[in-house]
Order: sequence, then C-alpha cells, then structure tokens
Amino acid sequence: MRENWRSKLSVLAGASALALSAVTATPALADDAPESPVEIQLPVDVKIVEGLATEPGTEIPFPADEDETTGPAGAMAAPPSNTCLGATAVYGTSGCFQHNGDIVWAGDTKKDGMSAAVGVYTDYGRAEEVCVNKLGVNTWATCNKDYRETGNVRLRVLRYDGDTGKFYQPEAWSGWIPVDGKF
Repeated sequence: MRENWRSKLSVLAGASALALSAVTATPALADDAPESPVEIQLPVDVKIVEGLATEPGTEIPFPADEDETTGPAGAMAAPPSNTCLGATAVYGTSGCFQHNGDIVWAGDTKKDGMSAAVGVYTDYGRAEEVCVNKLGVNTWATCNKDYRETGNVRLRVLRYDGDTGKFYQPEAWSGWIPVDGKF
C-alpha cells in the first residue's frame, strides 16, 4: 500500500514538473513581432553609417516575405549568396559581409516603421560601426568599408528607429568572418 502511494506521488510530481517546464520554456516564434521593442544600449561613440541603395537584379540571399512585397519581383537587390559571408537574420533585418570589397549588406524585411541595422565589430580593435538601411521594406543597402585583410569581423543585426536614434531587439550575432574570405 505504501509503495502504491509513493508511485502515485512521483507520477504527480513528474507531471507537475513537465507542465511547468512547458509553460516557462516555450520559445517565441522567430517570425512573430515582439510585443514591444526592447531597447539595446550601444556605446555612445558608435559611428552610424547610412547605407547606400543597391543595383536591382542581383540574386537575393534571403527570401522576401510574400505578404510584404511592395514592388515587382526582383525589386529587392541583394548580394550574391556565394560571396556574402556570415549571413545573419532576425525579425525585420538580414545582414552579411562581402569579403571581396569589404561591403556590409543590410536588408530590411519587415514593414514596421523601423530600419535594418548591421553592427560590425573587428578582432583587432577598430571602432564599432553600424550600417543602417533607411530605404524601406524589401530593400538592401550597402556600406563599403576597408578592413585589415589579416583581421576578422563579426556582425550584429538588429532594428533601428531613426526618429529616436535608438536600437532595438531582436538581435543576433554572426560568428567571426575572415576579412580575406578564407576559412
């Protein structure tokens, strides 16, 4: 009788623990917009560089959302995926690094009033810079830089509100990318 009581108690405890873990550990879907943006503090001296428009007709490395396409097919010019390294994306922002030319690409993939932003960090102490795409949804912007060929860069993609000058989550980081493109 005593063992039957212990069995029932352990089953009840296990079921309770499972229910609690399901409630607290359920991840949010990546395509869902955050309920309210969470501000990210970047260093005060971070240099913000406005990206330039790109030429249409280039291969798109990230698929555009069909429900938010604002122009004809192919209107979103982007880097060829075979030369763009460290591709990183979060809600509303995609970014990558083109090693031949040291070009940072920032793609805006959501119509939410914010801009795509791609921060660039180096492993040799160069000041952080952020490439911002203010061109609107379904566009790519480029920031042409000159990094040391023996160094590595790391990308940080996030959202940017040009009205307030603040950066917001969600954010994601790439791994370290060799500037010369040789892994």
